[in-house]
Amino acid sequence: MPGRHRGDLSKKPADWKAIWPDVRELIRPRRKQLLLGLGLIVISRTSGLVLPASTKFLVDDILAKHRSELLTPLILAVLGATVLQAGTSFWLTQLLSKSAQKLIAELRCKVQAHVGRLPVTYFDANKSGQLVSRIMNDVEGVRNLVGTGLVEFLGGILTAILSFFVLLRISPMLTGMALGVVLAFSLVLRRAFNTLRPIFRERGKLTAEVTGRLTESLGGIRVIKGYHAEAREERVFQAGANRILENVLKSLTGVSVLSLSATLLLGLVGALVMYVGGRQILAGSLTLGGFVTFTAFLGFLVAPVFQVVGIGTQLTEAVAGLERTREVLNEQAEDAQPGRTGTLGPLRGDVRFEDVAFSYEAGKEVLHGISFHASPGTVTALVGSSGSGKSTTIGLISAFHTPASGRVLVDGEDLAGVQLASFRTQLGVVLQETFLFDGTIRENVAFARPDALEQEILEACRIARVDEFAGRFPERYETVVGERGVKLSGGQKQRVSIARAILADPRILILDEATSSLDSETEAMIQQGLAYLMKGRTTFVIAHRLSTIRRADQILVMEDGLIVERGTHAELYDARGRYYDLYTRQHGLEMNLFLAPGEGDSLDARPAAD
Repeated sequence: MPGRHRGDLSKKPADWKAIWPDVRELIRPRRKQLLLGLGLIVISRTSGLVLPASTKFLVDDILAKHRSELLTPLILAVLGATVLQAGTSFWLTQLLSKSAQKLIAELRCKVQAHVGRLPVTYFDANKSGQLVSRIMNDVEGVRNLVGTGLVEFLGGILTAILSFFVLLRISPMLTGMALGVVLAFSLVLRRAFNTLRPIFRERGKLTAEVTGRLTESLGGIRVIKGYHAEAREERVFQAGANRILENVLKSLTGVSVLSLSATLLLGLVGALVMYVGGRQILAGSLTLGGFVTFTAFLGFLVAPVFQVVGIGTQLTEAVAGLERTREVLNEQAEDAQPGRTGTLGPLRGDVRFEDVAFSYEAGKEVLHGISFHASPGTVTALVGSSGSGKSTTIGLISAFHTPASGRVLVDGEDLAGVQLASFRTQLGVVLQETFLFDGTIRENVAFARPDALEQEILEACRIARVDEFAGRFPERYETVVGERGVKLSGGQKQRVSIARAILADPRILILDEATSSLDSETEAMIQQGLAYLMKGRTTFVIAHRLSTIRRADQILVMEDGLIVERGTHAELYDARGRYYDLYTRQHGLEMNLFLAPGEGDSLDARPAAD
């Protein structure tokens, strides 16, 4: 339903068949490299069979019959095959390993680009650290699908098939016995990997959760230290790390059982071959050279079983990661939502709410039939207690959310039916929680318009009074502000944010407590900048300091998701309703902060009308 997003990182695993279309999609652009890789692996593995195949010829023909003239040609053939095997193996690794790493980089970029276009509700449901894990870690395993892992495994299968025909020609009885044991073990492998895949998938989920919490802890390190909560965070992280450890130990147990079974398989097959082969040699139905060659080729037949234990585990982990990546890519981007076909030209800034209702969760409506009109170039202020619906209303104006019912119209166009890029390029936002990137002051201001001229950037900084503090730094506008602007004060960060909005030159402006981080002196300094920013623009202001919005064209008083009062400051003050209560209570509190007890009792709380 609108307002609620299905993005949840803990979903039920998809089955193997569901993932193969994605595997094919990954392989298709690289099919030439893979086909070349398969050709190289055929040459490499066929060359590798020359050495064991020459053993029978060496024992039965050269040594037994003393034909020394054939020894040199045999050795040269073996050396030539070895050089060919080494060369093709090197080329194979270079070709496919680099192709796999390019795929990982491309897939990371694809996932990041898609995540950036998902609705805000998706980010409300998922931690940023979990998404980082999705982008950086989950795609790592695909190198085993496109790299040397899968091709080496296919090469092992090819070698096993060739070896099977050689073994069959030497001794059908021994070959049948060995093949029976291998086939029986393959059934064990299939069951084991079906058990391991959910474990690997769960590991990805746990890693994402722990990474998410770690990201939060590092970002909030000042709060943690301020409350002396280091030990508590250590315990939280240790608990997460131990859950990952338990998962790893569980998977290692499964892999160890597979290795144990493979070793027992090799021992069982070896014992059977020795017993039956020894009896055949004594009976004269098998030569010594044939037995030695059979033993050598038997290793190639059994080797894929050990490869399945190693490479099969990697492929299982890769498919689990691909499933998780697929979940993210299947999430619907904002502009891909049905009905978003229209585009907006240059805006006049006429905003209208028509009976808008909204809920974040089913059955818990937070806005109930909101209706109002903001004419182009006017200032609309939203006031009310915490949780009254002010930020949700702003979110709807920003098209971060879509109404459950009703319409949000901009210049007569329903925002639910327009491409968001055409709208947000004309939207400016100064949020209460200022976010700066780990770059320079100049880069953060220019974020709104990377192609802005130097003079335009400096002018925006002057109007927002950024120049007042930037000039005190040795590197001025090239000063690096640190992660989230940690090297700047709250007021300095807010001024950079305002300069960024000035540079964007939006038609619709949203100020969410834009002066909340400023002291009274600094706020007075940038009021001129704010006035410049708001001039001629349709502006929406959320302010808890009601004295800052007295000149608004209309004030909407919100409570419990409803507009309970609307009008100008003077009209609402004279009405002696909810706004009057909020204003006088706040005004009285501000007075009491500066006056001694009883000193302000005779003062008239009512301000002069503007």
